[in-house]
Amino acid sequence: MFERLLIANRGEIAARIARTAKRLGIRTVGVCSSIERQAYHARAMDEVRVIGGPLPAESYLNIDAIIEAARDTGCTAVHPGYGFLSENPEFAERCAGAGLILVGPPAEAMRAMAIKGDARDTMAAAGVPVLPGIPGLASLSDAVRADIEAVGYPLLLKPESGGGGKGMHVVNADNELEELFAVAQREASASFGDATILIERYLAGPRHVEVQVFADNHGGCVWVGERDCSLQRRHQKIIEEAPAPHIRDELRDALGSAAVDAARAIGYRGAGTVEFLLDADGRFYFMEMNTRLQVEHPVTEAVTGLDLVEWQLRVASGEPLPLAQNEITRSGHAVEARIYAENPSAGFLPDSGTISYLLVPSGDGIRVDNGVARGDAVGVFYDPMLMKVIASGSDRDAALAALELALGGLHVAGLETNRDFLLAMLRRTAVRDGTVTTDYLDTHGFGRAEIVEDRTLATITAVCWLLHDNPAPAFRLNQPHTARIRLYDGEDPVDARVLRRSAALEITVDGATHRVSDAGPSSAVIDGTLHRFSIIEDGDELHVFLSGATRTFARQRQYTGSADSEAGVAAPMSGRIIRIEAESGSVVAEGTPLVVIEAMKMEHTIRAPSDGTVVSLRCSEGDLVDEGIELVEFEASE
Repeated sequence: MFERLLIANRGEIAARIARTAKRLGIRTVGVCSSIERQAYHARAMDEVRVIGGPLPAESYLNIDAIIEAARDTGCTAVHPGYGFLSENPEFAERCAGAGLILVGPPAEAMRAMAIKGDARDTMAAAGVPVLPGIPGLASLSDAVRADIEAVGYPLLLKPESGGGGKGMHVVNADNELEELFAVAQREASASFGDATILIERYLAGPRHVEVQVFADNHGGCVWVGERDCSLQRRHQKIIEEAPAPHIRDELRDALGSAAVDAARAIGYRGAGTVEFLLDADGRFYFMEMNTRLQVEHPVTEAVTGLDLVEWQLRVASGEPLPLAQNEITRSGHAVEARIYAENPSAGFLPDSGTISYLLVPSGDGIRVDNGVARGDAVGVFYDPMLMKVIASGSDRDAALAALELALGGLHVAGLETNRDFLLAMLRRTAVRDGTVTTDYLDTHGFGRAEIVEDRTLATITAVCWLLHDNPAPAFRLNQPHTARIRLYDGEDPVDARVLRRSAALEITVDGATHRVSDAGPSSAVIDGTLHRFSIIEDGDELHVFLSGATRTFARQRQYTGSADSEAGVAAPMSGRIIRIEAESGSVVAEGTPLVVIEAMKMEHTIRAPSDGTVVSLRCSEGDLVDEGIELVEFEASE
C-alpha cells in the first residue's frame, strides 16, 4: 500500500477519499487553487499545495502543476476523484511517465471510453446494443445534415469527451440544431477541453440504470451492483438509488454480465461504471462508460457494506480484488440526494455566497459526504454541488422515509440550495413508486407551488420565535395585549398583529387570524396543528426552516432590484461575461439574447425582458460580475 497519496481534486470527493486513505494509514496531500487555501477539502488533508489560479485550467486541470506537487511532496500515487482529470488519458500517461501510480484505469482503457464514438464502436463489436448515431462531429456540413435526417429527430447532442450531463442538449427539430450544436460545443470545450460532439437518437422516456464494475491486474473482474439514476434535470442526476427498483433478477444479471464484458473488452482496471438506457420493454442500450468513481457510489457502498475507495487503493497498489463475484452480497436499499447551490424558484440558476449557518443531519442510516462548512465561501468557478445526503433502510420505503427526514434536518443559510425542491420530489407519487424515467421532469414539470412556501405560516413561526427570544415588555401575564411586528420579504413588508390571551396568541397576517398555543423557539400549535421549525438569526435576517420550505425575512427593507426591470437588465447570478450578443442603440424584440454569462461551468443567456432598445452596455466580455449588477441599460417600448 502507498505511504503518501496526492488527491488531485476538490470539494466533497477529495475529503471523502482522504477519509478512507487516512483509515488505511496513508498520508494525504491535497491540492487547491489560490482562492481555496482554506477550503473544506484543503482542511481535510495532512498537507496541501496551492497549484494555480482560480480558473480550473490554471489549477485542477493543470497537469504540470499536479505532477510537480506529487513529486515535491514525495507521493507515489495520485487519486483523481471524479471530474477534472479523472478520465484524461494524457494525465494517466504523464503520471506513468513521472513514476506515479494513478488510482484508476490505464490510459488505453480511458482512451477507449473517453471518446464516445469510439466507445460505441467497441461496445457494438462486443455485442452490447447501441443506439443509432453519428460520432466525431466538429461542424455541421451538408453531408452531416443528411446523415442526421437518417438518424431521425429527436436527437441528443453529447460531448465526445467528459460526462456528468454537461454539454448535453436535446434537439427536437431541425430549426433548433445549429444554435444548440454551437452551445454544446462551447460547453464541451469549457468543461472538457474538446468541442467534438456525438449525435445519437434521443430515446424518449427511458430509465437510466448503471452498473458498478471493478477489475484488477490479475484477471479478476466483477460487477458490484446496479443503481437507478433516472430522476434527472437537464441530464444532471438528482436522486440516485440502489438497487434499481422494479428490475427482475434475470435483467439485473444480464446488465451485470454486459458490464463485465464491456470492462474486459478494453483491458479495464479499477472502478468503473457502465451506463445503460433501459426502455419500457426491458431492452437496454449502452450509453457510456465512466472510467472513474461515480458521484453516487455511496448508495452501492450502503447496500454492499464495501468501501469502494479502499478497493480502488488496493487494486492500484497491485492487490487482487478483495472479493470474488459470488462473495458479493447486497441487502436493504439506499438513496442519495445531491445538494446544490442553486435557486429552484429562479430557474435553478446557480447561487454563490458565504455559508453563514450549516446544520448537517445525522443518525442511524444517514451519511453525509460534505464539501463545505460554516463560514466557507461558495464561488462561481466550480461545480455548485455542496454535499450529498445518503439514507439507507431495510427496504426502499424505509430508505425514502429516512432521506426525507434527513433533508428536513438540513439547514443551510447564506445562499440558496435545492433542498426544498428535493423534498418536493420525494413526495411525488411517481418517485415514491419508482416509476420515474429520465424525461420525467420535462413531461411533468416542476412548480414552485409544490414547495410548502406559505408565507403566512413562516411569518407566524418567525413571530413565535421573536416573542420567545425577545418577549415584548408590554405583555403582562394573563392580560390581553396587542403588539405589531413588521418583517420584510425582500422589498415587501409583512405585518403581523399579535393579541395575547393568557397562554395563547392570536396572530393576524394578511387579514386572517390564527390561534397559536404552546409557542416556543422550535415548535407551535397553529390552528390546532403542531408545526416544528428552526430559525437562524444572521445579522438582520431570519432564516426560517419549515418541513419542506425555507424562507428568509429581514427586519429592514431589502432593495434587491430586478433582473428584468424596464430600467435595466441585471446579472441573475455571479459569474463571468463570456459573450455580448447586443450592441448599444440596437432595437430588439422580447427574448432577444443580450448577454451570455458563465457560472459554475454552465452558460446562461440573459434575454430582453420586452421589446425595447439597448441604451448602453454596462459590461464587457471577460468581466467578473456579482449578482444584481446592472449589465444592460434597457428601455422598453411603449
